[in-house]
Amino acid sequence: MSDTHTALRSMHDLGLAAWFGGSLMGALGVNGAATRINDSTQRLPVASAGWARWTPVNAAAIGAHLAGAAGELVTESPRVLAQSGVGRMSAVKTALTVSALAVTGYSRLLGMRLQRAGSPPVDGITEPNHETPQQVAAAQRQMRMLQWAIPALTGALIVVTAYMGEQQKPGQVLRGILGRAGGMMPGGGGMRGAGGLGMLAARGAGKRRAAMSSR
Repeated sequence: MSDTHTALRSMHDLGLAAWFGGSLMGALGVNGAATRINDSTQRLPVASAGWARWTPVNAAAIGAHLAGAAGELVTESPRVLAQSGVGRMSAVKTALTVSALAVTGYSRLLGMRLQRAGSPPVDGITEPNHETPQQVAAAQRQMRMLQWAIPALTGALIVVTAYMGEQQKPGQVLRGILGRAGGMMPGGGGMRGAGGLGMLAARGAGKRRAAMSSR
């Protein structure tokens, strides 16, 4: 369980860092800088060009992260089965990853739609004005929410990954394994239930000894 897998962890962490950092920089940097262009008809094309250049790098980063995550899941499968709490956090991480993938994919579809729109006048990349075509404005409003959802989800993945790293410490592993073993014991309360049964048995034995001595 303590074996290191540097290549898998590097793919996992570097891919996730690029996914998170790229989405946050794009929302703040690319989209924000495009609003400073004086010609309102050039704001959308310039930002779209920037996102299009980033897309292949982002796809490679996501692929590296997924490959590393899958490899780590395989190598850490004994802990998932044996250590209490690891399976639950793995499920949380999987749900966050699927959500981030779905939002990223849909955001790219919206981005391609905006790219094909040409050069409509806009106040910002996600802010239409009264001259913006209705379909473009609808895509912009959706993008306004999704551009922050991606860094939020990938940032949550980083936090969960850090927590799961803490679960790999020897003390956490030992407590988790004992907790899982205790939870499998009969009595409904795991090790606590077993301890409670022991105390009840001890009390019963004491009462029997007291009754015999009083005779």
